[in-house]
Amino acid sequence: MAAAARLFRLRGFDDVTVAEVMKDAGLTHGAFYGYFSSKDALIAEAVGHALPPAPDRASPRRPAAQYADGYLNVKHRDDRATSCLFSSLGTEAARGSAELRHSMTEAIRRRIGHLGSEAEGDTPREKRRAAIAAWSAMVGAMVLARIVDDEKLSKEILSETRASLPLVQ
Repeated sequence: MAAAARLFRLRGFDDVTVAEVMKDAGLTHGAFYGYFSSKDALIAEAVGHALPPAPDRASPRRPAAQYADGYLNVKHRDDRATSCLFSSLGTEAARGSAELRHSMTEAIRRRIGHLGSEAEGDTPREKRRAAIAAWSAMVGAMVLARIVDDEKLSKEILSETRASLPLVQ
């Protein structure tokens, strides 16, 4: 699954063949249908594997401000193979299977919950609004920072988005 998730993030769903995934995973192309019923099933499984798991209440998670710092930086921007699925494959996933979209929806809910626990606001509704705005800005900023061909502008998009986030600093 890691091989498929990495290839999909690098090149997108359409530009990766089943044969490439199987070869990268050290398996033969013929073995594919022993594992998956279709390429869509492979996509859903690979994305599900690469999505962040539900938080474990026993282990502390990274504070929201630290998460934002780690997300909105050049290293994350340039590491497409292991970076955020939402900024790498979001537009493609929007056209994906119901199973894929559901997996991504649940991961988005978890991220909003994580960010909302530390977002600015006096009420749960205000904190949730701030978390949604922060997550949307972060993913959007990463997409834009990858699109532009001007390094200075790309870095500015990342840094100015981080500075604007309604998260406890």
